[in-house]
Amino acid sequence: MSCHCRLLRGVAILSTLVALLSSTASAQPRPGQPEEGPVFIDPAQTDHDYRLQGEYVGWQRLSSWQRESRRAGLQIMALGNGQFAATGYIGGLPGDGWPGHERRLFTGQRQGDVVELTDVESNGASRRLVVDGQTARLLADDGRLMGEFHKVHRVSPTLGAQPPRGATVLFDGSDTSRLVDAAVTADCLLQAGTETAQAYGNFRMHAEFRLPYKPLARGQNRGNSGFYLQSRYEVQVLDTFGLEGVENECGALYKTRRPDVNMCYPPLVWQTYDIDFAGPRFDEQGNKVRDMRISVWHNGVPVHADVAIPHKTGAGRPEGPDPLPTKIQDHRNPVMFRNIWLVERSASPATQGDAVAATAGRD
Repeated sequence: MSCHCRLLRGVAILSTLVALLSSTASAQPRPGQPEEGPVFIDPAQTDHDYRLQGEYVGWQRLSSWQRESRRAGLQIMALGNGQFAATGYIGGLPGDGWPGHERRLFTGQRQGDVVELTDVESNGASRRLVVDGQTARLLADDGRLMGEFHKVHRVSPTLGAQPPRGATVLFDGSDTSRLVDAAVTADCLLQAGTETAQAYGNFRMHAEFRLPYKPLARGQNRGNSGFYLQSRYEVQVLDTFGLEGVENECGALYKTRRPDVNMCYPPLVWQTYDIDFAGPRFDEQGNKVRDMRISVWHNGVPVHADVAIPHKTGAGRPEGPDPLPTKIQDHRNPVMFRNIWLVERSASPATQGDAVAATAGRD
């Protein structure tokens, strides 16, 4: 940690921590935010529902025969005021065994220290999930155990990736000279609402982000931000943990292309993007002769593999031959960022192996 950060931790935190916890981490909306319920930015200062949500892995019986048990995963989502939803996956969690087909949905509420959720199948038979924050049990109508799951805490394999030689470090916890109007918290985290001081053409970028926990918020209000590459193409940042993963959710090219798999972790867990970007090409007359191409790894899993994007996304700037700065969108949500760096490169997109090597700190 830099001397600058140690000073912030040792002095500024002592004078501002009480006010900070009493405003955001103790479930009060941030000034200027829509009235959409509590906003939590510290996992140590959350509500009772937070400890119950998360990811669970175990086994599930597909019929009454024990030999038909399969590996399975669950994602439990807190929706505020004791309400919950859950998504079940046969094979394992997204990015870890689930083949990407059927999702089973549950809804329910907290009853004391546990959550009880129900799934009604097409044949009228109901199954009940009972979740206590460490274990989830799937029960049939007659009480038979049909599945058991245990909570897991996944960590992105590229979390903490160090910049290779020749990389441009955009933010390392202290120096913001390569960013414009950057705001840094007392614990050395970058806030949304900045852009690179320089324009970059083709590059590989690593970034880490942490979504707030906003249990009552819905849709685009649930921890919204994004990386606007060249100010034109947005890779969406949003709390869409447990959802389908569509064109306006986390990992998507905003309103243009959904991720191949929704790899969003629960809120308040650090996540990673590793992005390989090659801008569009134009001829001497200014005509576009090749679309922008992009690969994105979300939490180490490829969600866009060298795909062509034919136009700008959302509110992005119009396409053109000249590179523009890359922005971190401010959408009035306390999304935090750290360890952001990029490597300028040729116009040919890297392979997955190249990206993995880069995030491992190798040249």
